[in-house]
Amino acid sequence: MKVYALIGQSGTGKSYKAFMVAKDKNAQYIIDDGLLIGGTRVITGSSAKKEDTKLAAVRRALFRDNKHREAVKATIKELSPDSILVLGTSIKMVEQITEALDIPMPCEIVYINDISTDSEIDTAIKSRRVDGKHVIPVPTVEVKKDFSGYFIDSLRIFRKKEKAGDMTEKTIIRPTFSYLGKYEISKNALSQLVEITALKAEGVRKITKVRIDTRTEGVTIDIDAALSLVKRLDIIMQDIQQMVRDKLEYTTGLNVIAVNVWTVGLVLLDRDIYIGET
Repeated sequence: MKVYALIGQSGTGKSYKAFMVAKDKNAQYIIDDGLLIGGTRVITGSSAKKEDTKLAAVRRALFRDNKHREAVKATIKELSPDSILVLGTSIKMVEQITEALDIPMPCEIVYINDISTDSEIDTAIKSRRVDGKHVIPVPTVEVKKDFSGYFIDSLRIFRKKEKAGDMTEKTIIRPTFSYLGKYEISKNALSQLVEITALKAEGVRKITKVRIDTRTEGVTIDIDAALSLVKRLDIIMQDIQQMVRDKLEYTTGLNVIAVNVWTVGLVLLDRDIYIGET
């Protein structure tokens, strides 16, 4: 197994450049901040960016937790890859990671200053220090459930002088330890946001009840609605689902697991008569 290292100070854009370096070195997998990444998928591991403190994040990135370390080691052994790219802030950090995971020391080291311009590095540092933004080199769908409640967004990157389809999607998050601290949104506030959003859908006359089930990986929403027969009921209900999901995820950063819409009443078009629960 060949191990390559990508080294740079925290916040200089290593995760942003990781996919490009891995492709250049034909590295099949990337180890970054506690995650084992293959292609556009998180294979196993737990992201250091989920930790509440910087110290805990460092420990996670170095695989100090026994359960976490053994799970990643077992997966690497099972996959038996020809090559891996390991990201770290220093040679010492990379050596600690390789030692923890029982993989060879790096055969080649790439420094972020050699593959990024000063302007790119300055932009990355500013994004980290001012906005608290971190990059995970996988699509948002891969980490969404693990970062419910964090502000996240996707970032599409096109590589110059490559094929038209050579595009990667990365995820930007703002972890607790590096941004403004923890925050909580009450169920009452979420219910109000859901109701206000659902009422904007065509054909919705009244929202009679909103129920929210909060889980670690996200929220499940149940909506009882009275609808007008302006178009097919299933289309109105689908519109409500999409509008509520999009609004909640964009506004709160929560991962919406499901939006269940229940038609509990109908309002006839020719007469203002409500048929349903009383």
